[in-house]
Order: sequence, then structure tokens, then C-alpha cells
Amino acid sequence: MALKRKIDVLFITNHNTLDGYRQVLEYQKNHDKLRNIKIYPAEEITIDNQGHVLAYGITQQIKSGMTLGETLDDIKCQNAVSCAAHPFAVTNGIREMASKCNMIESFNSNNVDLFSNVVAEIFAKYNNIPTVAGSDSHIVPTIGRCINTIESEANLDSILQSMRHGKVRIASANYASKDELYQHAHYILSNSKDLLLCYALEHHPRVYWALKWALNSYSTNPYRRFWKALGSFTLYLTKRASEKVNVKGYNPHVFEQRSWRALISMSLVP
Repeated sequence: MALKRKIDVLFITNHNTLDGYRQVLEYQKNHDKLRNIKIYPAEEITIDNQGHVLAYGITQQIKSGMTLGETLDDIKCQNAVSCAAHPFAVTNGIREMASKCNMIESFNSNNVDLFSNVVAEIFAKYNNIPTVAGSDSHIVPTIGRCINTIESEANLDSILQSMRHGKVRIASANYASKDELYQHAHYILSNSKDLLLCYALEHHPRVYWALKWALNSYSTNPYRRFWKALGSFTLYLTKRASEKVNVKGYNPHVFEQRSWRALISMSLVP
């Protein structure tokens, strides 16, 4: 897909691992037509408050679960570049702490609530922090949904140096379609099914069998009318929650502390 869309540089930013980067390099070796695409290492790290930080140009995997300060120190020790991923997303952004990073993802293709991206762009401009756009692509169709151009030489050291000095321009920034968001959700839930069931069995055994049935049903037929309706309702709640946090000043931490029933009620109340 990168070749088809004439993308010549890719950072592979898997969650909490460099394995994907290594796999892509191996794949590239066996496909001569891909030899001119530059593949560079990166990671999307989950910190202790469940926020996400991107690390571009690392050489060693950075462990998840550390504080933001510890994570940024590790990135800096590797002479890499840090970026706040979707900083004002309701559940996994680091919000104002984004000012401690080298860059901010001011546009994320999956932030279809719109408010998260708008606030991120305003925050970056106010604090004079370089910005990038992120495809946040977990499925093939959204690869290259966002494109950034960098004024640099064609090597990693020069690219990272240009990132630090803000020599990055967002060339294109487009939202994922509703159907692509469904594909994204299906990919994540299908690949996380065993982890979710283990968690439910340990912490919520009463709902284990109902959850197992729901995950199996969804995984095998995600486009049933019921699941699409539930997906639409979830997107609606996400937009409502983002509006309350990013526009109306609700405390974002409240979404970490309350039950799903309370969160749905809060999102629906005007």
C-alpha cells in the first residue's frame, strides 16, 4: 500500500514493541520492488496513566507502564524524538503534558470526534510545538491517510534532527471513514479477544460467558445490523464525551474512574 501511494519513508510504530519494524524489514528483503522505501524504527508507548507517546528513531524497545518523565528520559537517551500521540483523546491522551514532548500529533485520522484534533492544534500553536499528522493505521486501507514531509537528508539522523527543529510539514490529513473505523475496531477486538476474556475471568467472572459469546459473535460477523448499530452508538458517545472534556471543561480523569453505566449517562445528558 505504501508503494501504491508513493510513500517513500515509513516509521513503524507498533504498540509497546519493535517486532513489527523487524518484520517489515524482513518482508522488504524478500520483495525487491520495495527496496526504495525507507523503513525506520519507532514505538507507540503506553505510559503509567494509559496515555500514549510516540518514540521515533529508537534502537531499543522502551517498556510500557513507566511515568511520562521516565519514558521521555529513555527516548532522549537513545537520541530519538518524542511525540504526544492524539494528546487530547479522552481515554489515551496525555493532554497538557504533551508540552514536554518534542512534537505533538495535532491531527489523528481516528479522532473522528473532531474536538480532540482541534484542541491539539490550538494547544500546539499556543505552546509553539512542532506538529505532525498521524494515520494511526492498524489496517491496510488507512496506510498513508496522513502524510508528513520533512526537510532533511535521506537518512535517519538528519530526519530526527529536522523533527526536533520543526522542519516538518503536514502535507495531507484525512479522517478514516466510518467503515474503516469498523474494520479498525474488528481488528483490535479480534486480536485482543483472549486478553479481554482472561481479564473478565479474573475481575468480572459473572460476565465472562456473556462476553465470550459477544466477542465470538462479533469476530465472526462484525457487519450484522446489531453490531453496526452498537458501533454507531459508541461513536456518538465518544463525540459527546470529547465535547464535554475538550470544550465544556469536564475533568478528563472522571472517565477513568466511573462505571460504564455512569459514563453513558454522562455522555447522554445535555
